[in-house]
Amino acid sequence: MSAVIWLLISLPLGAGAVLGVTGTRCNRLAPALGVAVAVATLGVAVAASVTRPQSSAPLFAGMRAGLAVDGLSAFMVVTVAAVTTAVLAFAAGEFGPDENRGRLFGLMLVFSGAMLVTVTATTLPLLLMAWEVMGATSWALIGYWWRRPERVRAADTAFLTTRTADLGLYLAAGAAVAGGAGSLDLRALPDAPSPWLHVITGGVVVAALGKSAQLPFSFWLSRAMQGPSPVSALLHSATMVAAGAYLLLRLHPLLAATGWAGPLVAWTGAVTALFLGVVAVAQRDLKQLLAASTSSQLGFMVLAAGSGGIAAGTTQLVAHAATKSGLFLAAGAWLTALGTKHLPALRGAARTYRLLGTAFTVGALTLAGLPPLSLWAAKDEVLASAYAESTGLYAVGLAAAAVAAVYSIKALWYVTQPLPDDPEAGYDTERDGTRRTARTTPAPLLVLTFAAAVLGVLALPGPASWLKRLVGAPDEPSPKPWEVGLSVGVAFAAAGLAWWWASRPAPVPRPAVRWARGWLHLERAAHTVVVRPVLGLARALAVFDDRVVDGAVRQVARGGLATARIAGRVDDGIDAAVRQTARGGLAGARLAGRADDGGIDAAVDAVAAGARGLGRAARRPQTGLLHQYYAQAALGFAVLVLIVLLVR
Repeated sequence: MSAVIWLLISLPLGAGAVLGVTGTRCNRLAPALGVAVAVATLGVAVAASVTRPQSSAPLFAGMRAGLAVDGLSAFMVVTVAAVTTAVLAFAAGEFGPDENRGRLFGLMLVFSGAMLVTVTATTLPLLLMAWEVMGATSWALIGYWWRRPERVRAADTAFLTTRTADLGLYLAAGAAVAGGAGSLDLRALPDAPSPWLHVITGGVVVAALGKSAQLPFSFWLSRAMQGPSPVSALLHSATMVAAGAYLLLRLHPLLAATGWAGPLVAWTGAVTALFLGVVAVAQRDLKQLLAASTSSQLGFMVLAAGSGGIAAGTTQLVAHAATKSGLFLAAGAWLTALGTKHLPALRGAARTYRLLGTAFTVGALTLAGLPPLSLWAAKDEVLASAYAESTGLYAVGLAAAAVAAVYSIKALWYVTQPLPDDPEAGYDTERDGTRRTARTTPAPLLVLTFAAAVLGVLALPGPASWLKRLVGAPDEPSPKPWEVGLSVGVAFAAAGLAWWWASRPAPVPRPAVRWARGWLHLERAAHTVVVRPVLGLARALAVFDDRVVDGAVRQVARGGLATARIAGRVDDGIDAAVRQTARGGLAGARLAGRADDGGIDAAVDAVAAGARGLGRAARRPQTGLLHQYYAQAALGFAVLVLIVLLVR
């Protein structure tokens, strides 16, 4: 059974790594291989959601890498795999052989595999690893066209913003270790002692809000729209941005254990849903509108997580994934065909490309929260959880739902209007349009559109009760009839007002419009509050390092050089004395040599000469004649007797 869950993550990770490494060498086969792997992964995901496998393996000393498919992750693995399959099938016709398709499809598969690890991880170390891989591959995918500097800067902004928030997970892991969490199992985190419990919770909340583009981190999602449209559909519908909301849904017991985290998360989600909805209304770029609406819709999921609506947040997440990925793919198809994503230039696009127009219409009406489509039912479930928590939360959430109807209908109004007299004048502002859609566009778009329309069944009484039991929240509140009626009335009223006002100038001051169109100037605020002070501090530290630390080192070096010079001069004097001594020694040696030559050597020579003379004299008696030897002996005996007599 555990083989299923290992196959679920290893299939996209392994195949994606191979495709990414081969790059252009596998350009022709990359789309087919990528789609085949995605389809196989979807099959394994369905099997895993039915069999609910779990497994673990040793990771570090005292820590294990745990994986499991439970009620909540069963929905997520199927959603991630299905959206990945649809996006890759769409991308197969969008990228020609002149693009590095191996790298694109490989990175998207690796990203999908990392997301599958994220939603099935049961231990914090494995979750951190998958979180890191997601961040790295998202940076590479957003900056896929890396030869264009503005796209690279956009990828850097998105990466650095989410990475700053991701530090919260490291803080949480460190606090969990310090608090004695042992194996770092996610289920054990709510049992951590105070104050470590609050540090863990704070770190998780910051990381989740950053990944899901909630306030104040929302601006990175605007910059991420520089990536290819399939990348936007994959990263910003069911995977990367949904990871933060999923983590909060998964760790709701941790939020509840602190007392303060649940309300903080709920209010952050509600305020983000409202304010980023206003940002979406102000946009005139279709992808920017969809990006802002993504932050807004994710706000509903975060609101559900903070108020205890686990099943409601899951329904919202799944329905939004199908809806938003379909809308992003439609926007990408129009961008390829017409060369623009500027809303005024897309007038009549739905009439020109009727299949795309039909799919976009269904997606936009779903995003608007109109019945009987999926997000209408999902939002009512979320608002029911918010109302059970706080009337104020419910009011803000209902206002955000009204704003959602406004921005959705605004986009729909533009693309469904009659064609202008000269539509070509607004085309090809970003690239040369092909004036056609790829053959791979209809199938994934229709599947996603159908899912967006029907997934609302999860909020019907019977399926909703089943889902609540499945995710372990059987007592979760359901919307009352008056809540359903109120939300329907608000959605239709906002949609009608948006359609009526679409062709008229908004009665809003221009500074407010610029403020909203600039994403609340959050990026400028981040530069003012964080980037510039950090860079200023870095420059000050660099000056301090140059003038104080390095200056002290240089002064020490100069002192050392001066000492060395003085020592060198002393050494020169010593050398001079040594040389003088040496010269005196040489003179003495010369005198000694002369004395040696004239005295000692002469005496030695004289002794030697005398010895030689004695030797010659001693050899003379050695004649070899016997009578002479006797005579010499007699003479010697006589001399000896004489000496004895005289001495006595």
